[in-house]
Amino acid sequence: MPEKAEKLNVLILAAGLGTRLRPLTEDMPKPLVPVVDKSILEIQAIRARELGPVRLHANAHYLAEQVIAEGARLGFEKVWEEPEILGTAGPLKRIYNEGYRGGLLVMNGDAYCRFDLNKFMENARRDRCDVALLAVEFPQVNTFRVDGNGHLAGVAGRFGSEQGKPATFSGVSWYSDAALARIKDGEFDIREFWKQELAAGHPIYVDCSQMDATWIDMGSPAGLKAACDARLQELGLNSWVGDGLDSRRRDCIAKVGCSVVQNGVDLPEGARVENSILFAGAAVEVGETVKDEIRGRGFSWKI
Repeated sequence: MPEKAEKLNVLILAAGLGTRLRPLTEDMPKPLVPVVDKSILEIQAIRARELGPVRLHANAHYLAEQVIAEGARLGFEKVWEEPEILGTAGPLKRIYNEGYRGGLLVMNGDAYCRFDLNKFMENARRDRCDVALLAVEFPQVNTFRVDGNGHLAGVAGRFGSEQGKPATFSGVSWYSDAALARIKDGEFDIREFWKQELAAGHPIYVDCSQMDATWIDMGSPAGLKAACDARLQELGLNSWVGDGLDSRRRDCIAKVGCSVVQNGVDLPEGARVENSILFAGAAVEVGETVKDEIRGRGFSWKI
C-alpha cells in the first residue's frame, strides 16, 4: 500500500462485545454508551485531539454500523470494521499495513480516564524506545513489573521477570513505525508482541509518572456508575439531565440529586432520583424514589 504522509495516528479500541453491560448493550455498543453527556468514544476522541493534528481511527465489530456512523460524525479518519475480532495486536498491524505512518497511539474505548497525553508522548519520545506503555496504580491487577530504568521487565504470570515495581497497564500505549513493522501479520495478543520485543533486546518504556490519575474501567455496572460520577466531577456538576426531555425538564432537574437522567426518561409526579443513572426507557412509578441504581428499558442494577 502507498504510504500516507506522516502524522500521529490514534486508534481507539472499540470492538468489544460489552457482555458485562447487557442488556444495556444489546442495541448499543459499549463505546457509545453515554457517560453523562458524551460517549467514551467521543470523550477519548476529544482527549486525543488535545495532542494537536492527529488521524483518528477506531476498530469495530459488535454493532459495527453504529460505531462507523459515529466515527463519521466525529470526523474520524477511518473506522475499521472487523468481521472477526483481531484482538489487541491485529488492529495495529492492519493500520500499518494500509500505509499509515507517523506512529500510533492506542487508547481503550471502555475506560474513562484523565491522562496528560502530551506528557506521556513527551516522555515516550525522550526515552527513545519504540514502544511506550502508560501505567497506573491498581493493586487488584498490577501485573506489570518495571525495572530500575523504567522499562518493562515482565508481565506477572506471562513472561519476563517477576521482580520490579508493580504497576497496571492503563490501555494507553504508543508504537513507533519501526515497532509496528515488527508486529507479525496475524498476531492477536499485543502482550505476545511485547514478549517478543524483550526477547529481541528491544526495551519497552513504561511511563509511571501518572500512576494516580483517574482511570476507570466502565465495562461493568459499578464501573459505569464510577465513570459517570467522575464525569460529573469533571464538568463541575452535581447532576445532569438530557436536553431532549419534554417540557417538564425543569421539574425533572429539581427531582434529581447526584444522578444522571438520559433522554427518553419520563419522571412522573412525585418521583425522585438519588445517586442513580436512568437510561432511555427506564420505567419509574408515580411517587417512586430510585436510589443507588442503574435502570434502563427492561433492567435495573443495584449499585
